[in-house]
Amino acid sequence: MFAIKAEVADPLTDTFAFVAQKTMYGGKHIGKGDTIFIFASENEGGAGLIASGVVTSAKAIARKPGVARQTPRVSVTIRRVARAKRRLGRRELKPFVDWNDGRPESELNFKFYRQATNKIVGISAEAAAFLREYF
Repeated sequence: MFAIKAEVADPLTDTFAFVAQKTMYGGKHIGKGDTIFIFASENEGGAGLIASGVVTSAKAIARKPGVARQTPRVSVTIRRVARAKRRLGRRELKPFVDWNDGRPESELNFKFYRQATNKIVGISAEAAAFLREYF
């Protein structure tokens, strides 16, 4: 299971395309057919969790030659399956700062908001089950 936090131009679209997205916490392993939860980045004016979907294509971006440290990047296309029915974003996850407490809220806060950059992340089954409650 995966989640992405990115700039979303049209949160009501049926298909999302994200080009050369940074990956962390196992996000580079995303592939066609994977389930993904889409967060519209609050840094870009978004509202947090907006949709769940299925990855219809995923392509790793080649690393730049001569650059020692590079974060893996992936371009993905996602078909929306459902729209979120309740709000879940930085404000709701901010109180969950004990990152070792095993709570899905804490996992999401750590992976998305410890470093505020947009990214694709791998998430646990517990975090995925928690996110499904919003649909």
